[in-house]
Amino acid sequence: MKISQKLLPQYKYDDYKHWEGDWELINGIPFAMAPSPLSIHQYAVTQLIIQIGQQLERCPHKCYIFSVLDWIIQEDTVVRPDLVVICSKVEDYIKITPEVIFEVVPKQTALKDEKIKKELYESEGVPYYVLIYPEFKKVRIFKIKDGKYSKVADCVNESFEFEMKCRFTVDFKKVWLR
Repeated sequence: MKISQKLLPQYKYDDYKHWEGDWELINGIPFAMAPSPLSIHQYAVTQLIIQIGQQLERCPHKCYIFSVLDWIIQEDTVVRPDLVVICSKVEDYIKITPEVIFEVVPKQTALKDEKIKKELYESEGVPYYVLIYPEFKKVRIFKIKDGKYSKVADCVNESFEFEMKCRFTVDFKKVWLR
């Protein structure tokens, strides 16, 4: 048992759904969400939705893109990624592993996004994990292989093709606020 599990109170989804404000719950530990995203964050998310959404419309496998929708992983783990691509119908919340998760990383959530969530998504078998740093205009893309993430790309203004049921390409130079 981890030291945090011994010392900190443990919460479940039933607790989480009654909390006010924006929270994530990871292994029973609550994490307050950062304040409302800055314009560079929102612009990047919007541009990703536009690019990916247009390509997924042609997808015969019914793949979808969702923004800030809860993914209920277990009773003690609920996260709210910035964007997910999932090739399955979603009822109210995500309950299966997405194909791609995008997190736009401000300074105040960098540790959680780069370490805690990366380990969580890796353990859940998310095929692609994408970290977007709009302040620095850079992107790090990880792909799972043999149960572990390895970095497959560092992008600034390049395009990257995501290979899954429905392939799609993101032109990252279009996600930066001009």
